[in-house]
Amino acid sequence: MASLETKLLRFERLAEKRVTEAVKKLRLIGNLANRHNYDYTESHVLEILEALESEVRHLRSLFWHETKGRKSVFSFVRKNSTKK
Repeated sequence: MASLETKLLRFERLAEKRVTEAVKKLRLIGNLANRHNYDYTESHVLEILEALESEVRHLRSLFWHETKGRKSVFSFVRKNSTKK
């Protein structure tokens, strides 16, 4: 029974640290909404939100079902540009 308690305490300690860091990072992403400092399109916003929402959906599924890992790098979809 002691090993279950140890796993629970480790989970709680790591979850508190990691969720706190994730919330801080989300707030930093929120700072990008400041039009005084940045220029962006609606397309940029939709891509960011879809990436974040997709990852939250995946996170939810990890807690309810075992699933494989996913890529963790975000990048904007680049439209084919004509080279001169």
